[in-house]
Amino acid sequence: MADLRDEPLVLGIETSCDETGVGVVRGTTLLADAVASSVDEHARFGGVVPEVASRAHLEAMAPTIERALKEAGVSARDLDGIAVTAGPGLAGALLVGVSAAKAFAYALGKPLYGVNHLASHICVDQLEHGPLPEPTMALLVSGGHSSLLLSTDITSDVRPLGATIDDAAGEAFDKIARVLNLGFPGGPVIDRYAREGDPAAIAFPRGLTGPRDAAYDFSFSGLKTAVARWIEAKRAAGEEVPVRDVAASFQEAVVDVLTRKAVLACKDAGVDHLMIGGGVAANTRLRALAQERCEAAGVRLRVPRPKLCTDNGAMVAALGAEMVRRNRAASDWDLSADSSLPVTDPHVPGTAQTHAHAHGHDHVHAVGEENPYS
Repeated sequence: MADLRDEPLVLGIETSCDETGVGVVRGTTLLADAVASSVDEHARFGGVVPEVASRAHLEAMAPTIERALKEAGVSARDLDGIAVTAGPGLAGALLVGVSAAKAFAYALGKPLYGVNHLASHICVDQLEHGPLPEPTMALLVSGGHSSLLLSTDITSDVRPLGATIDDAAGEAFDKIARVLNLGFPGGPVIDRYAREGDPAAIAFPRGLTGPRDAAYDFSFSGLKTAVARWIEAKRAAGEEVPVRDVAASFQEAVVDVLTRKAVLACKDAGVDHLMIGGGVAANTRLRALAQERCEAAGVRLRVPRPKLCTDNGAMVAALGAEMVRRNRAASDWDLSADSSLPVTDPHVPGTAQTHAHAHGHDHVHAVGEENPYS
C-alpha cells in the first residue's frame, strides 16, 4: 500500500463567485476545507453583487488560507503546488483569487496551476468516492451553469455535450424564490418548502423535451416565466398562493429534465457512471430522482456530500493534486483570470521553461523566516 505522504500536497483557492474557499488536499484525501461566505452581504440585493464579492474575497483571503493550513496541520513550505480557479466566474472575484495564488506560489517557490471551475466540480468527487472512472459523465448544475460533460481525463479532456441556452437551474431557483418572497439564495429554501408540497399539484412545463429539441441542452427561462405568471394570476384573483405546492411542482419540473437528459446522455454514450456536481446537486429531490433513474438504467451514481457540491477550495485543490500527479505543466506567472474560460480547458498550462523555473526556484523569491505562511 502506497504511503499517503507520497501523494501530492496541494492548496486550492476558489473565488469565482461569493465564496472564498481554500482547501488542502493530499492526493485524493481532503485535509482541510475552509470557506468564508459573503452570501449575507448579497441577500439584501436579491443576488450576488460582483463588487461586493470582490471586496469580501480580498478581506477574507489571508485569514482563510491560514485557517486551512492550520486545519490541515501542514506547513505552506510542504506544499507541492498552489491551484486556483482561473475561470469561468465573475471577473473581479477571479482576479482576487488568481492574484493571491500567484503571490503565494511565487513567494514560496511553488508551481502554480490555474484550473477550470467546472472541471474542479467534477474532480471533487474523488475526495468522496475515490478516483474518477474514465470516461465519466458529469451533470453540473449551479447558479451559473447547467451542463452535461463527458470526461475521459479530468486534467486534459472534458467535452461539452449540452448546456443551458438561457437561465441556469440555480438561477431559476433564485428567481422563483424571489417571486415567492422566500429570500436569497433560492435553492435551499425552495428545497425546504418543496418537502411539504405536492410535486404533481401544478403541471409546469418541461423545457426542451420535445422530439425535435436538442437532446442534451437545457432551458429554464420558459419554466421560470410560467411559474411567475401562475403566481401573478393567483394574486390578481385575490387567491392565496400555495407556496409549498408551487415550490414542489417547480422543483420537480427542473429535476425531471435534468435527470432525464443526464441518464439519456449516459445511455447514448455508453457510459455507466454519472457524477452530479455544482450547488444544485445539494438539492434533496435531485439526488433522490437521479438515484431512482440511474438504478433503473443500470448507471452508477456519484454525488459528493452537499458541502463539496457548493463552491469550495477543496475541489480546486483536488484538481490541482491531479495535475501534479499526472505531471501536467504548471501555469505561467502571467496567468490571468478568464471569466469565460471554456470547460474544454481544464487548466491553463504554461511553457515548459516556466514549469522548470517554478521547480528550480531560479527566479523565485526565497521564503524568509518571517513569512507567516511558513
